[in-house]
Amino acid sequence: MSQNTETNQAPESVADPLAPTNPITAPTGVGVPAPASFARRKPAGKTSRGPVWLKPRFLISGSIVAVMLLMAAFPQLFAGFGSDPGAHCDILKTNQGPSAEHIFGVDIQGCDYYTNVIYGARASILVGIVVTAISFVISAILGSLAGYFGGWVDTIISRACDMAFGLPFILAAIVVLQLFSQRTGWTVIFALALFSWPGGVRFMRSSVMEVRNREYVQASRLLGASNGRIIAKHIVPNSLTPLLVLQTLGIGGVISAEAGLTFIGIGLTPPSVSWGLQLAAAREYISAAPHLLVFPAIFLTITVLGFVLFGEAMRDEFDPKGK
Repeated sequence: MSQNTETNQAPESVADPLAPTNPITAPTGVGVPAPASFARRKPAGKTSRGPVWLKPRFLISGSIVAVMLLMAAFPQLFAGFGSDPGAHCDILKTNQGPSAEHIFGVDIQGCDYYTNVIYGARASILVGIVVTAISFVISAILGSLAGYFGGWVDTIISRACDMAFGLPFILAAIVVLQLFSQRTGWTVIFALALFSWPGGVRFMRSSVMEVRNREYVQASRLLGASNGRIIAKHIVPNSLTPLLVLQTLGIGGVISAEAGLTFIGIGLTPPSVSWGLQLAAAREYISAAPHLLVFPAIFLTITVLGFVLFGEAMRDEFDPKGK
């Protein structure tokens, strides 16, 4: 009887060791290991990102920026007629076009135009760099205070930004520059920096508000760290990258603003040398000497484009969410 009972029982199913296993439905960690090829599989659309300095846009824009900065700092390395743009002038050659001796031609004073264009980079790029640096510092300080403390501190700083936003940037700079009869590079820097910070403050404020409630900031508060130490050690270092990218993108705009103000007679005045002054002087000689307008315009365009592309490359690398 017992033998019949044993023979009537259904045989247990035995898994075939040669049967293929579905890597998607087979649970991992329950005796069936996931295939190595499946474990190493990358999500669709994700590719390995190489170093930023090997990317074409960064290489091209970074090279342009590096050359222009070197030209602004050491123009004598690039100038063809010594360290003085007013040297070796010959009034008899006024407004002559490009030649083997003067590759950019001669200006209205008989001076080598290539040397003048090279020296024009110093004032234009200096204004862009210094104005951006001042705006960066002001934005970092006020944005950190507004975003971290909130309350009445945030209200006062935000209302100040609203008032500054109410004034058109170029119009406000024109009003300030009209107060000075002699306008040097530092005068233009003062006028542009006076109204260039509100956008950066709001940008920094939003970054700080995102960082201030993170775990490591809360842990520092519980350990008794002061507000100043928390801002200096945790808030600012983890919030500066988006602001740095924003200000880098703005350098080209500041250079263009200086050139535009100088072109309409409100910016730099002689004896300063800048691309804006050269463009302004060339207005009366467009038909007789078009090279006076073409060459500084080319240098200005390449410089602004280089800084903009460099800022976009930095944004793609360090602040992809800001795209």
